[in-house]
Amino acid sequence: MSDFLQKNENTGYFVCVIVYILLGVTLIPSEPVTLIILAWKGPLIAVLLAVIGNTLAAFAELLIGGSIGDISNFEQKKEKLPFHLGKLPINSPIFLFLARMLPGFGTKFVSLASGVFHVPLFTYLWTTLAANFVGAIFVVFGGYGLINLIKK
Repeated sequence: MSDFLQKNENTGYFVCVIVYILLGVTLIPSEPVTLIILAWKGPLIAVLLAVIGNTLAAFAELLIGGSIGDISNFEQKKEKLPFHLGKLPINSPIFLFLARMLPGFGTKFVSLASGVFHVPLFTYLWTTLAANFVGAIFVVFGGYGLINLIKK
């Protein structure tokens, strides 16, 4: 596999971004892809591809959430949501950024809820890019440290 990736770098980059998007619409985490890219091309490319791929995946999730909101006439029903979910400050950039940092379902919840609640696209994109950049740095440099520990 490494020979294929070395001979076809541009195709490898494209495939990695597509994998991020596909994983984005599932419950499967994308961190293993980031670690594979780290081992293949190093930290800078791993951060770059993770940010691009996860941001495109988040945009796909936003579109899915938006279609859910349109289908269900959500504005009329949001006050009846359990756990006071209808009262969450979904439009707040601070909420969008911090909720995305929650491990597990945080990123998917924020993306889907942003689509359902029709968060302004500019606010959604810049908070998503910022959170994805911070998250990618943590994953890549955590993985980089582990790789260096294993090499010793």
